[in-house]
Amino acid sequence: MKACVIIPTLNEEKNIPKIFSKIKKTNIALDILFVDDNSSDRSQELIKKLSQKYKQVKYIFRKNKVGIGSAHKDAIKQVYKGKYDLLITMDADGTHDPKYLKKMIFNAKNYDYVITSRFIESDLIKDWPLFRKLLTYIRHLLVKFFLGMSLDASGAFRCFYLKKVALKDILSAKNNDYAFFWEVTYIIKKRGYSINEIPVKLIYRKLGKSKMKIRHIIYSLLYLFKIYFSNL
Repeated sequence: MKACVIIPTLNEEKNIPKIFSKIKKTNIALDILFVDDNSSDRSQELIKKLSQKYKQVKYIFRKNKVGIGSAHKDAIKQVYKGKYDLLITMDADGTHDPKYLKKMIFNAKNYDYVITSRFIESDLIKDWPLFRKLLTYIRHLLVKFFLGMSLDASGAFRCFYLKKVALKDILSAKNNDYAFFWEVTYIIKKRGYSINEIPVKLIYRKLGKSKMKIRHIIYSLLYLFKIYFSNL
């Protein structure tokens, strides 16, 4: 299967070489599409160098930071144009271990959509700071309560089987920020696609800074209320 991994970046110069090296060591034949939102560090320079050295590395450089969901949408549209079979999305910060890629790709042969879960086994986010643990669990419970969805819908480590999942269904997720992740999963579930959930252990970011701010959390919560009441 022809596969492409999407990795959004914003000031991730310390993590880009590491995530690329780990993906390369899996020996899986796939392309990597970096989407950078005008980083102020050396992120774009490093991505360009990787692209010059490895033909499987591609990139989109955007002029402004307009949301993680928006970055995914731009990249997803390009991947569909590239006639790939599988689309995988993952973070650049090192929390998503490429060792799970083989299992995700294998499971994608039998499912339309494969997502990773932090909740179907214990201690999968054991080393995370208490605040981030609480935030993750509370968000999961709120999505479950308001949308009736027990899946771990807010994670960004996932795989789409593009011959089955229609682009228009992914792009029907209107949110351009962090709520994009659970909104896409909610839409896919509502449209009746088959979903597979696999447990993954996530290591908390070691290098660089998280891009999630309090305003993102508040906006995502308000958007969740909006979806809930619109469904009523």
